[in-house]
Amino acid sequence: MIPTPPASDPVRPAEVVNEEIRALVVRAGGWLYGSSRDRYEVLVAEWMVAVAAERLREDIVKAA
Repeated sequence: MIPTPPASDPVRPAEVVNEEIRALVVRAGGWLYGSSRDRYEVLVAEWMVAVAAERLREDIVKAA
């Protein structure tokens, strides 16, 4: 199932979220424990929603 973005929250671009994920992993030296692991999981979920939203927008543009 494709995750759908919440209606009330603006979706950040997937590229922005991806950069935040990369920075987190670099700061952690590649080892994610505790709160950094929790933050990583939240960011990955946000990234998946952002990718789905971007694909949906692309599909709408193609259909128009």
